[in-house]
Amino acid sequence: MGGFFGVAAKRNCTLDLFYGVDYHSHLGTRRAGMAVYGKDGFQRAIHNIENSPFRTKFERDAGELLGNLGIGCISDYEPQPLLVQSRLGSFAITTVGKINNMEELINLSYSQGHTHFLEMSGGQINATELIASLISHKESILEGIEYVQEQIDGSITLLIMTSKGLYAARDRYGRTPLVIGKRDDAFCVSFENFAYRNLGYEDYLELGPEEIVFLTPDGVETLHKPGNEMKICSFLWVYYGYPTSSYEGVNVEEMRYRCGSLLARWDKGEIEPDIVAGVPDSGVAHAIGYANESGIPYARPFIKYTPTWPRSFMPQNQEQRNLIARMKLIPVPSLIENKKLLLIDDSIVRGTQLKETTEFLYQSGAKEVHVRPACPPLLYGCPYLNFSRSKSELELITRRIILKREGEKAAQALDKYGDPNSQQYGELLEEIRKEQNFTTLKFHRLDDLIASIGLPSSKLCTYCFNGKK
Repeated sequence: MGGFFGVAAKRNCTLDLFYGVDYHSHLGTRRAGMAVYGKDGFQRAIHNIENSPFRTKFERDAGELLGNLGIGCISDYEPQPLLVQSRLGSFAITTVGKINNMEELINLSYSQGHTHFLEMSGGQINATELIASLISHKESILEGIEYVQEQIDGSITLLIMTSKGLYAARDRYGRTPLVIGKRDDAFCVSFENFAYRNLGYEDYLELGPEEIVFLTPDGVETLHKPGNEMKICSFLWVYYGYPTSSYEGVNVEEMRYRCGSLLARWDKGEIEPDIVAGVPDSGVAHAIGYANESGIPYARPFIKYTPTWPRSFMPQNQEQRNLIARMKLIPVPSLIENKKLLLIDDSIVRGTQLKETTEFLYQSGAKEVHVRPACPPLLYGCPYLNFSRSKSELELITRRIILKREGEKAAQALDKYGDPNSQQYGELLEEIRKEQNFTTLKFHRLDDLIASIGLPSSKLCTYCFNGKK
């Protein structure tokens, strides 16, 4: 995934930038960077954060980087921000998104006179460098950003810092958020709106789809008005969004309460668990909503140990990630032994970690483990955002089971398996339940997910659930 933060201030902005970027640490686990512009020109620092939190890696840089303009990011993939010298002048750039037509755009850049790109490990090209190349072929940065948004298959939200100020551009269909905060002596721009509140900023503007603005310490100028079509990612509320964040006016924590409440209504009178628990951290609010609606007590039968490994998928090796996920959950035996538990996780992707959590609960003495994922079955890999490192849709537990059942006709049968009223859907859930060793399994319905968010379905991207763009 990834997130970013930028500041345009009348004084040194480095501390605001440092803490604003740090507040995005839940969105990435691999690399981070900060760039500033001041009297000494452009300065930058990039560090690997796979084994250390952002704050510990950048504390020294926060005292050495000086400037009144700054941008920074947390990234799950390529190193950022990049410093670029181009025909449009020098600038720094950072992006969030996913490009599906990389090869096509690389060749397009070559055809327009670009001679080479720096190659990363594994032979890949930094997507942010490609974006910078395409922008630089136009007569202005604004024209370049507009051009990039037209050419990309996927999504890109970006920040560009020049010596004069910051360009901020939301993805063409608004798949990711972009908000601006205001203080007496500064403006900031952020992926998460909670990131600037403790820094003294107030909400100023939430950019619309494909909107482009230019920030200086004195104001915000709209350069490209927002478009009419929006497809913001619904999974932001389910999983990635921080509880105190709001997107399009909808708070993440409140949405998760509503989600859990609707899950409970479908279970009314069918099961009688002793307690409701959420898989920490993203399942907790959903479980609170379920408990409030059902009257079944909410409890924490296991506690997440985070001082050493704050994110379960921080290591690059999948086997090590699974091991750490298991090590992090510390049981509370008196809340598990001979108890019937209802467990809410944000989603089931591969199924590996939740299966191990279930086995851990049985081994700790649980009598029953009922599972209620807080979103519908994931049937499609996301073509718009880098939500996971999955290389194939067959890594999804749903797709593996459907392929086993349908063989060569699996792709044509996906609509039926995504319909909660179909026989195939029920059979899919039963296969997952048996494979994962749950007592019962029931997914959140897509119509209820949309109702939990509260925005019109036409404004939400639900591709990973139904394959509709």
